[in-house]
Amino acid sequence: MKLNEKVALVTGSSGGIGQGIAIRLAQEGAKVVVNYRSNPEGAEQTLKAINEIGGNCLMADGFCDRDRGYSIGADLGMVDDVRRLVAESIEHFGTIDILVNNAGIEKHSDFWDITEQDFDAVMNINFKGVFFATQFFVKHQIDTGKNRASIINISSVHEELPFPHFTTYCASKGAVKMMMRNLAVELGRLGITINNVAPGAIETPINQQLLNNPAQLQPLLKNIPLGRLGKPDDIAAVVAFLASDDARYITGSTVVVDGGLLWNYQEQ
Repeated sequence: MKLNEKVALVTGSSGGIGQGIAIRLAQEGAKVVVNYRSNPEGAEQTLKAINEIGGNCLMADGFCDRDRGYSIGADLGMVDDVRRLVAESIEHFGTIDILVNNAGIEKHSDFWDITEQDFDAVMNINFKGVFFATQFFVKHQIDTGKNRASIINISSVHEELPFPHFTTYCASKGAVKMMMRNLAVELGRLGITINNVAPGAIETPINQQLLNNPAQLQPLLKNIPLGRLGKPDDIAAVVAFLASDDARYITGSTVVVDGGLLWNYQEQ
């Protein structure tokens, strides 16, 4: 297992892509902190899946280690909650080796109708939360003197691709892209890699309305050369790679996971 005895914190991992990432990292041997904001039931489902990996028991140093997952509720839009999330993760498992900034929201609106409240909601979770979770994680690496750690941001094809009526979302993902590039330079000497994973259209519970509406789904599928929506496992596999030593010389990059959508997209 590529991540044996590593500790990963995955924000927004009570469902969808984040849940898939948390489970995949556990399958690769990592201990995982599951984070949720408003869905504790989903977080429990994620923990249950983690605990069932390997027959609910992974061997470590000759004994059965059942403490593979831990759940923490925190609002990534509030810096004090972000600080507590990182501190409690370290307190429980002793360290964090991998940070996956997955939590995010989007709000549909014409540009001229965007309110300050909606702007703040998107930017606080999608960018400010990522910024400070990363800062607290980096401070931990400095304090412990480690020479290898990984940060993976779940961005979007919309860090590059315009998405009319979702300007705040695109702006937040563009900000994460430039933060990642800048920190790749600044954190390299500390042995910390940082990369983005940019999903395209992914099949998650939040997309049920789209999945059940052929009139909306079929035009989207025509924009995807591989002819299907992605699945959380498609994203999780790339995250697991970037968190492993196989990717130790990759930093400052965005890995696009979109079935070819980015280069074939046409607004309907």
